[in-house]
Amino acid sequence: MSVSAENSTQKSAFRRLAPSRQFIRYVLVGGWNTAFSYGSFALLTAALDKVIPYSYMVASAISSLLSITVSFLGYKWFVFKTKGNYLSEWLRCLMVYSGSIALGFVLLPVLVFLIRHYTVYQRQAPYIAGALLPVMTVAVGFFGHKHISFRQPRA
Repeated sequence: MSVSAENSTQKSAFRRLAPSRQFIRYVLVGGWNTAFSYGSFALLTAALDKVIPYSYMVASAISSLLSITVSFLGYKWFVFKTKGNYLSEWLRCLMVYSGSIALGFVLLPVLVFLIRHYTVYQRQAPYIAGALLPVMTVAVGFFGHKHISFRQPRA
């Protein structure tokens, strides 16, 4: 085998094993989305803490809708690069996230209770629980967005 054929084979193998550029963009936008989502959740929780009991639940609902919209725009413009169809894609994006939102509403109070019960972090419990929840949705979200939210019609 010639040196150039061997190099070509190695490059081909690397391309198959390496994450796609689209997935790398997804991870980068996802990192921003996670920081934005958690930041908005934490700020809303702190702002509502003295006003509303269980403020972390209200903060979770509001920050979820806000964060979904921000992530939708990031995925649309930078990851999947689709044109038009804003409303239908946003609704499909909301559909992809709805399972995570529902799971979050169930798990958030459970996690807050467990953290308060088994640790010394009473006031910090909602923030810790809120930081743990997004970790569960990253990989599932990529495939949901790729195949549902931003699917391209076959030509």
